[in-house]
Amino acid sequence: MPSTTLRTILPAVGWPAARADAVEFTGGTDPILPTSFRISATGAAALAATGLAVSDLWELRTGRRQSVAVDVRRATASLRSGHYMKMNGDKVSAERAGVMGTYPAKHGRWSYLHCNFPNHRAAALKVLGVPEDRDAVTRAVAGWDALELEEAIIAAKGAGGMVRTMAEWAQHPQAAAIASLPLMEIVKIADSPPQPLPTSTKGGDRPLSGIRVLDLTRVLAGPTCARTLAEHGADVLKITAAHLPNLGYQEYDTGHGKLSAQLDLREAAQLETLRGLARETDVFSQGYRPNTLGARGLSPEALAAARPGLIYVSLCAFSHAGPWATRRGFDTVVQTVSGITDRQGALFPGAAPGPQFYPVSAIDYLTGYLMAFGAMVALARRAREGGSWLVRLSLAQTGKWLVDRGQVPDAQLKDVAKEFPAADLERWSIDSDTPVGRLRHLGPTVQLSETPPRWARPTVPLGHHKPVWPPRTA
Repeated sequence: MPSTTLRTILPAVGWPAARADAVEFTGGTDPILPTSFRISATGAAALAATGLAVSDLWELRTGRRQSVAVDVRRATASLRSGHYMKMNGDKVSAERAGVMGTYPAKHGRWSYLHCNFPNHRAAALKVLGVPEDRDAVTRAVAGWDALELEEAIIAAKGAGGMVRTMAEWAQHPQAAAIASLPLMEIVKIADSPPQPLPTSTKGGDRPLSGIRVLDLTRVLAGPTCARTLAEHGADVLKITAAHLPNLGYQEYDTGHGKLSAQLDLREAAQLETLRGLARETDVFSQGYRPNTLGARGLSPEALAAARPGLIYVSLCAFSHAGPWATRRGFDTVVQTVSGITDRQGALFPGAAPGPQFYPVSAIDYLTGYLMAFGAMVALARRAREGGSWLVRLSLAQTGKWLVDRGQVPDAQLKDVAKEFPAADLERWSIDSDTPVGRLRHLGPTVQLSETPPRWARPTVPLGHHKPVWPPRTA
């Protein structure tokens, strides 16, 4: 099944589906965790795609290809890697805000409030007119029509949505817009001469040695892309700002291999510092809603003009097309509005009635892996034919791809383990000495014959470094 799933990815970038035959998959297939959605096959396939792209770049650099293998169970665990972290021997808490969740609304419908970030939580509470108290929120939501509440929260610059069935989502205009798009797009946006990958020199013995990645993404999907590029040798510089809310535990999970600096793009001098970094990067990865960065001169076209040969990776929630193109969204929001939580709740009821999330952050991590795959395919195109390239994806496009893979038959969903054996998790885990302690976490998943993936730098607190590039390693 993972090989079949991989065959649905490769044509999106113009590769023959037969290249999937080069990957060895081990470790079983769905269901590995309690969900009917094929999270294991898609996780293994997305990671395998990154392995094939690494092998392609390695061949460009050295003339040699690598063999690629993926353990499906380990790939599944990677879709909730933040769940398996320990700092100095203690489990890293991933507790969510108390009022975040799904609530019954009028007419037997359900509403989801995404409240992890303070600004989104404040928006929801303002619309509902209640304090931050779960009982108060429950009473308030019960008096709302779910669709009206969805629109009110979005208008207030919050995040959330009405729980829909899969059939209802299929009839939605945004679903139609997404259905018109491929899984991902790699578009040439400007001409420039070919730029060969750096030749192997001291320290440049990895597939992405000498490649610089500027990471302006947050939460899980985008940061996972940059983390994946880092594990194959890229120099990654994450840029955030002190005023932007963050969830600390997620930074431990997605920060492996990265430098981290802060720049306030509201300040002209700091914005110019960022532009200077962009002129010296190879990959610019951003996760803002469409056109958000254009006003600051950071659109794909503007940066490609300033840095010919740039690979611009763009992530958003609901794609660049359709009535929801500018709507805020997260993995859980996409699950909610597209029918995933409705189906999950019907098959695997929770402690309380109602819709349920699947047991991983599949859309987030899958999108991150696919972003990294697209970035590496674009780097290979730049090396072969030149040009600046836009790699464009969305959480909703990934969610559609996941759902389109079909579901495990109900009869096969009995007695599915909720967790991996401790011995497996121990075998898949590694230690990193970070500035705040010793972090135990899952290691890279993809197996490569010549350049085993690894992170050369430990995860660090946000803003730990200055906003400057280190010397190139190749």
